[in-house]
Amino acid sequence: MKTVICYYSQHHGNTRKVLEAMAGEGEVDLVDVTTRQSVRLEEYDCVGFASGIYGFEVQKAVVDFARQYLPQGKPVFFVYTYGAAKGTGAKALTEIAKEKGCPVLGEFSCRGYDTFGPFKLMGGIAKGHPNAQDLENARNFFRRIQDRLH
Repeated sequence: MKTVICYYSQHHGNTRKVLEAMAGEGEVDLVDVTTRQSVRLEEYDCVGFASGIYGFEVQKAVVDFARQYLPQGKPVFFVYTYGAAKGTGAKALTEIAKEKGCPVLGEFSCRGYDTFGPFKLMGGIAKGHPNAQDLENARNFFRRIQDRLH
């Protein structure tokens, strides 16, 4: 199964760490949505979208990328990391998938180290996350996605 995960991971790289754990489980290409990469999502069996939670939502660049490039009917899944709260999680991405007739295979989230705003004054929250257990959970989630597609 050939998978692509389109992501945004800034600040502490929490989301990227989770995606690298998943990528170790199969044939996965990681595409940073902030770079000008030429990618044809229709060439993949499955598409993932991933981001940290920023202002209680996935990063706008990921939502815009999904809206523009997600092919009709393509199986999708979502991954996000968060410091204090999940916010709306992958709601915006789920709505885009529904509009495009894309089956949603699942959603994975875990805490990530966060020093945004007032958390910086306290030295951050969710220190040490994603941790080894979070990464193992991410690998297990991705294996289940692969199993569903086979």
